[in-house]
Amino acid sequence: MFVFPFADENPTTKKPIVSWSIIFICSIIFLNYTFEQDYIKEQFFLSFGMIPAILFGNSELSSSLKIVPAFISIITSMFLHGGWMHLISNMTYLYIFGDNIEENLGKIKFIIFYLLTGGFAALSQALLDTNSTTPMIGASGAIAGVLGAYIVLFPKAKIKVFFWFIIIFKIIKIRAFIVLGGWIIIQFLSFSVDDSNSGGVAYAAHIGGFISGIVLINFMKNKTRIKHKPSRSSIPNSK
Repeated sequence: MFVFPFADENPTTKKPIVSWSIIFICSIIFLNYTFEQDYIKEQFFLSFGMIPAILFGNSELSSSLKIVPAFISIITSMFLHGGWMHLISNMTYLYIFGDNIEENLGKIKFIIFYLLTGGFAALSQALLDTNSTTPMIGASGAIAGVLGAYIVLFPKAKIKVFFWFIIIFKIIKIRAFIVLGGWIIIQFLSFSVDDSNSGGVAYAAHIGGFISGIVLINFMKNKTRIKHKPSRSSIPNSK
């Protein structure tokens, strides 16, 4: 069974310039290194990915790889992705849910929110093993923060989901609290059975980002929100 959200029925009145910019930057950076040889990509991830052992001073990079300070790698790591599916899934979620959070917070507050939740997500993963030398990359933690904010602000918004089971293909509409609630439950379940914590999917980052998004949105949200007509989806409003 394959289930994947691709749109919401929660239109905005302003163009999500910040969300689009993040998608564009992540895509351009990815295309810049994805066709390089493996050793070049590895050096790129070591230089700009977040490495717990480097961040906490338990190890050091060689001078040729030390391009940004360790604490800055928390931010640079959010713009790197390990493969096409990693990039596409992250950017799709940001495309669907980011515009509504950006409109509620405004551009500047949204940037701050995005970076804070991404940073908290990275630290949530790094604290599991402060001696790990595996670079952590991806926007998943920050986007998890966006999902946490969305479930707080728009729990009843309808999400369009592509459903595929064997020969059954169908588009269904499900409330946001079910889609995103199910997503975070899967993260907790996956984290509980993943005892390696070294490489692979950073479930702790997803959980940390989601929780930080829930907490931060309650402090940062604008109390007055524009009421939208429920009949239009986010796709035509995001052109």
